[in-house]
Amino acid sequence: MEDARSTFPKPAIPGWRVIHSDAGRYWASREQPFPKDSEENSPAFRTVDADTFDELQAEVTRQEEAAGQVAS
Repeated sequence: MEDARSTFPKPAIPGWRVIHSDAGRYWASREQPFPKDSEENSPAFRTVDADTFDELQAEVTRQEEAAGQVAS
């Protein structure tokens, strides 16, 4: 959850909604579904989680690559 008085910027990943849980875990959910043709062989996960924001960014990149749509 976010403290309204916080002066730190919220972590962001373009095209994904990032959540930082009360337990300290990071979650990201893709705003748009992956293209249907990316679901045939090895479907990418639209929601992922990680212990740190850096790990979350790496996991998002893996999912985008799996879908053949590397996010910029």
